Order: sequence, then C-alpha cells, then structure tokens
Amino acid sequence: MLSSCHCLGCKECCERCVGSLPWASLIATILLYMGVALFCGCGHEALSGTVTILQNYFEVIRAPGETLDVFTIIDILKYIIYGLAAGFFVFGVLLLVEGFFTTGAIRDLYGEFKVSACGRCLTAFLMFLAYLFFLVWLGVTAFTSLPVFMYFNVWSMCQNTSLVEGANLCLDLRQFGAVTISEERKLCTGSEKFFKMCESNELDLTFHLFVCTLAGAGAAVIAMVRTIILISDWLWASRKYCYSSD
Repeated sequence: MLSSCHCLGCKECCERCVGSLPWASLIATILLYMGVALFCGCGHEALSGTVTILQNYFEVIRAPGETLDVFTIIDILKYIIYGLAAGFFVFGVLLLVEGFFTTGAIRDLYGEFKVSACGRCLTAFLMFLAYLFFLVWLGVTAFTSLPVFMYFNVWSMCQNTSLVEGANLCLDLRQFGAVTISEERKLCTGSEKFFKMCESNELDLTFHLFVCTLAGAGAAVIAMVRTIILISDWLWASRKYCYSSD
C-alpha cells in the first residue's frame, strides 16, 4: 500500500487511506465504548448515591457477618460493573481489529478478496459472542429500568406532596425488596426526613444518574446490533471464498 502511495499525490494518498478505513466498525466500536462507559460510570455513582440515601434517610445499616443485605448486593453490582468495563474494552478491540482485517484496505493490499476457512470460523465465533453479548445487554437494560422506575415513583411522590396539601403518602422499602418483611423502613409525607430527602441533591442526582445508566445500556444494545449486522454481512459476502487460501 505504501508503494502505491508513492505514485500518487499527497491528497490522493490521504483520500485513499481515509476511504479504506472501516468506518462502520469504527462507529460501532465508539458507540459501544461510549455506552459501556456511560453505563459503568453513571451506574457506579448511582449505586453509591443509593447507599447514601438508605443510610441518611431510611437509617438502614449493614447487617453483621456475611448476611446478604441490600448493601452486599450493591457491592456485588459494583464488581459486576468493573468486570463489564474490562471485558467490553477487550471485546471492542477485537471488533475493531476484525473491522480492519475485513475492510477494503486489506483487499487492496493482498489483491483479490480471499478468506480462509479458519478466518471465516473465527469471524463466526466473534459473531456468536456479539449475539451473546447482545442478549446480555438486553437483560442489563431491562434490569436497569427497575431502579429508574423506583426512583421515578419516589420523585412523583415528592412532586405530589408539594402540589397536594394534606396528602398522606408513605414510601416503604419493603415494597422494593430493599429490606426484609420483618423490618419496617418507611418514610411518610408528614415526617421531616421525607421533606429533606425530596429537597436533597442526592435524590435528584441519583435519579438522573440511573437515567443516564439506562441510556448507556441502550447505546450498547444498538452497538451490538450494528456489530452483528456488520459481521453477518461480511460472512455472507465471503461465503464463496471459504475454501480459498490466504
């Protein structure tokens, strides 16, 4: 490719190099990174804000020993977020490398479009991983919508309390499964802590962080769909060369 660029001018060489980049794979990878980064960063901070709200306004404390309480579940979710961030960073690099090796630059470098059976199998395996991660992100998106729904209910209660005078509303953590049935952790509109929670920055910030987390999960789903389409198109285009040599 460098030898051919010597015969061209600077403008033509740059146009050829830019035109041979795998723009579709590059955009899908950037969208995947943005979605995962938004999900992991906002999700981590939203979980930390949830811990602050539970401790400051509901007076929920950590259970002694190794009891599986809401704080332990939050810590587990944080570790899952760390794993997702590391895993999808590696997966994004693999997708980008796959995009470069299946773009027009490689075809120009090696002449005719050739692909081995081994390369086709590796690409099919990558497509299988992309489809598996797509299903995973669908589940993550559905799971992330639950705290958004919960915080929206809390926000609605705060709005209704300020609009309707004399409204008697209570927020019970047992309804959300945050505490056991035997524990009674609730806030009613007549309490001072309820008004402090509604006026606090923690509630508003945590709610918007969960919304951004949901948006990041949705962006990752779109990136996975785009990746599956790209890989399947390449496999379909190279089907008649599956027994060609490199």
